[in-house]
Amino acid sequence: MPGDIGYPIGGDKPQIRRYYVAEVPVSVVAERVQYYDENGKLITESLKDYTKKTIAKEFSTLDDFLIKWSKSEKKQAIIEELANEGVFFDALEAEIGKELDPFDIVCHVAWDKPPLTRRERAEKVKKRNYFSKYSEQAQRVISALLDKYADEGVIHIEEPQILSITPFSGFGTPMEIIKAFGGIKKYENAIQELETQIYTA
Repeated sequence: MPGDIGYPIGGDKPQIRRYYVAEVPVSVVAERVQYYDENGKLITESLKDYTKKTIAKEFSTLDDFLIKWSKSEKKQAIIEELANEGVFFDALEAEIGKELDPFDIVCHVAWDKPPLTRRERAEKVKKRNYFSKYSEQAQRVISALLDKYADEGVIHIEEPQILSITPFSGFGTPMEIIKAFGGIKKYENAIQELETQIYTA
């Protein structure tokens, strides 16, 4: 991912965040991006315009993005790929001013789609109550995973290690939790189904 080596510059001045994208230093300051092009010319543009161009290099249409996102077993892979290409998710979230999922940041900035916060997405899933087909223990785990997604994002719920921390440790050992889903494969399928529900419009 692009290295964030930003530091505050005294007093009330804006914070400069410095990144490297394809070994080119890029600075983000006051919702603007500055970098030197291949001819050595200093380019300054808005963070959103810069992001829009960067995303367009990877995905020509919203459908292209949605297809890749829905087919990806790990959303983290797409997030890291875009970050490596120069999508500065933390700076964009700070500019937009909401606790947004990277999915919503991309759709909003690149294609002007109205964003939902992670919590709004989690609440929509809970209202559907799709997970009533699972055992009581598995339902508690899924509900806690939704809360974790709302607080911290999708990357955290994709890792099985999450089952060893609070509140999951109160539901049993990681192996006991996975057993409640019918084994590791069924647990992984449940996570993928949960993500499908999260990103259903």
